[in-house]
Amino acid sequence: MSGFGAWLAQFTQVSNAIGDLARDAAADDDWPDGPDELETYTDHLESAGASEAALETLADAWARYAESR
Repeated sequence: MSGFGAWLAQFTQVSNAIGDLARDAAADDDWPDGPDELETYTDHLESAGASEAALETLADAWARYAESR
């Protein structure tokens, strides 16, 4: 796993919404490993029927990821 997926994986032990997303991603065999664009992950979550809250968490996590690069 690289890019956003690798960054997100560091939060699997955190007790907050990003941690929940990280754990869900780690358990998802179909979690994308690129391309490293927000749309890639948004499309994946939407196709899986994710809630609006999950999509908002993804957007928040992506913003933090983008700031860290």
